[in-house]
Amino acid sequence: MTERTLHFISGLPRSGSTLLSALLRQNPRFHANMSGPVAGMVNDLLNGMSGSNEYSLFITDQQRQRILRGLFEQFYGDEFAKPVIFDSNRAWCSRMGLLQSLFPDSKVIACVRDVPWIIDSIERLVQRNTFSPSALFNFQAGGTVYSRADTVAGADGLLGYPYNALKEAFYGAHTKNLLLVRYESLVSAPQAVLKGIYAFINQPSFKHDVHNIEFDAQAFDLRAGMPGLHDVKPSVQASARPTILPPDVFARFSNDAFWQHPQHNLQGVKIL
Repeated sequence: MTERTLHFISGLPRSGSTLLSALLRQNPRFHANMSGPVAGMVNDLLNGMSGSNEYSLFITDQQRQRILRGLFEQFYGDEFAKPVIFDSNRAWCSRMGLLQSLFPDSKVIACVRDVPWIIDSIERLVQRNTFSPSALFNFQAGGTVYSRADTVAGADGLLGYPYNALKEAFYGAHTKNLLLVRYESLVSAPQAVLKGIYAFINQPSFKHDVHNIEFDAQAFDLRAGMPGLHDVKPSVQASARPTILPPDVFARFSNDAFWQHPQHNLQGVKIL
């Protein structure tokens, strides 16, 4: 992108990506927001230029690269007059090689969280909105905490897909461009996490106000049938609470935070 730097926010759901975007956008040089449509548009373009299109014979890889770069340049046009753009989507961890080819200087910040608490957070939203079936479950009412956990943890589920994408990135060939931000660190030491992010993306420091945060996605959340999905509290704070999950559901996911074990970090991925 001409005279602009592009970075990406990805990782697991309910792990602080919206909070992180709300903090980053306090910097007048930064644009950041909740998950957006660009990753899906990239997939559509790649599919459209693939062998499924009889005219793909006339499309070179150089043309594919120019078209995809053009998508970002046109999407983030003059109305996004910021020198640093953060595009958020859980799919970016599965596109590390493509992002490296398109934007060699870009970085991917992946938000992570102990997995049982992700399931717990999703279940809390479901139980809080008992009169509003969610798009997360195809607007189908009913089910149990067990069936909902199975659905979100499935290979194509809200948690399962980004979890597998995260593992792909974590063990892949482009880990020098990957930074993991733990939710637990973000809510307990936000200034330290932000300092680490600024160092990772090589940007000058900025004084953030972690007790005066503004973010509003109510319209999107209502349309998704999940009010509160992207709520951000005005002040960053860590709060302990008991889980609402049955013990066997909580235990099922208790060993899934592979990034917590140094012996698994074979590529030396940076983790805050």
